Amino acid sequence: METLTFDLNKKGGKFKILNATNGGPWHRRHANDQYRSNLESYKAARIPYSRNHDSGVVGIYGGPFSHDITRIFPNFDADAEDPASYDFACTDESILCTLEAGTKTFFRLGQTIEHQIKKHGIIPPPDFKKWAVICEHIIRHYNEGWAEGYHFDIEYWEIWNEPDLDPDDSANKRTWAGTKAEFFNLYEIAAKHLKNCFPHLKIGGPALAGDEEWAADFLAEMRKRDVPIDFFSWHVYGSTPDKMIKKAERIKALLNKNGYKKAESILNEWNYVKGWTDEFVYTVQTIHGMKGAAFTMACMSEAQKCTGIDMLMYYDTRPSAFCGVFDFYTYRPLKGYYPFQWYGMFYDMIAEIRCESSIEDIYTLCGVDKNDKILCVLTHYSDNDAARAKSVKVDFGRKGKYEICFLDEKHDAEPVAITDKLELTMENNSCVMIKEV
Repeated sequence: METLTFDLNKKGGKFKILNATNGGPWHRRHANDQYRSNLESYKAARIPYSRNHDSGVVGIYGGPFSHDITRIFPNFDADAEDPASYDFACTDESILCTLEAGTKTFFRLGQTIEHQIKKHGIIPPPDFKKWAVICEHIIRHYNEGWAEGYHFDIEYWEIWNEPDLDPDDSANKRTWAGTKAEFFNLYEIAAKHLKNCFPHLKIGGPALAGDEEWAADFLAEMRKRDVPIDFFSWHVYGSTPDKMIKKAERIKALLNKNGYKKAESILNEWNYVKGWTDEFVYTVQTIHGMKGAAFTMACMSEAQKCTGIDMLMYYDTRPSAFCGVFDFYTYRPLKGYYPFQWYGMFYDMIAEIRCESSIEDIYTLCGVDKNDKILCVLTHYSDNDAARAKSVKVDFGRKGKYEICFLDEKHDAEPVAITDKLELTMENNSCVMIKEV
């Protein structure tokens, strides 16, 4: 039996925002005759931010009449200064529902991905400066009350999504139908305009799909043009936490190299993906099961230790194949819900405690609260489905009594024991919470 040792005298920093998501609660304030809602369980997970990208393809968030710039401002020839040119209603409702769950909106200024044969919103706007002015008025609506709006104090405003997904010569672009050079111009104009209007807000992007050469060109060009970047957002999908961490390190190095050392590094799309073609069905099955839940908890645990990640935003908690958190039909929590709920508990901790030892495929997350009480989550995750169970001993360097909760094929995070003996057998793809009582 191997031992995990924690030195409670070595107190680290606070816990980062790592249980944010794409997609808010599945709830309608205006019409719930056939009542289903996950508002209370979503709220219980203490999700700090919900990114509204892709929300427009789901009816529960306002459907095709929400979030995208071309939906909020449907006629590009209209007067950008006239409130009558804007259609805010469905986006308003989505943000209000999200706030009801205690979650702020991370606002993506841009367009939903388009897989259909004919493209519409991803075509570059005919006037980049006017597009920036439209974005300005959207911000004023939600933060300054413009056009019968609100004072939500939305902090994060992201310019576009995955402009690097398809190369310039692609015949079927899905996120940005223009060239790389055109996007660089759009970003420069929009970022400078919005930062000038709202110096106190966080303006960033571009929600990089994955092309790191594209990212290097983008950052070098933005530095050359003296473009402000408050946060750099990027995406990664894979089957091991290590892939996420190594990419985070490379992204951070790119930011430092190009003079953006202070920019937040925000991974705002991530999930388990074994493969996008032959292994995609296996991928979806995994996301919705216990293995997907263990992967999620393992990634959060590693991201807390990684200096290259400032925030994680899981993709996603909207009703979709990538949602391993809530059941599509009943809206009830799946196994993947509990890592979000458990991580939300760490916001009550005043300091992280790092594990002094390591065991292969065992991931740790540990903190202490203001009363020096311990909260610890262990995860046994391996992408090898044949991996065997592991027996581990946990040593906090002091005696105590601990409530043990299991998350595995047989348990849904409920308490199973109160004990002073921390010797555990963990099946592959399982989690355990240890809470000092």
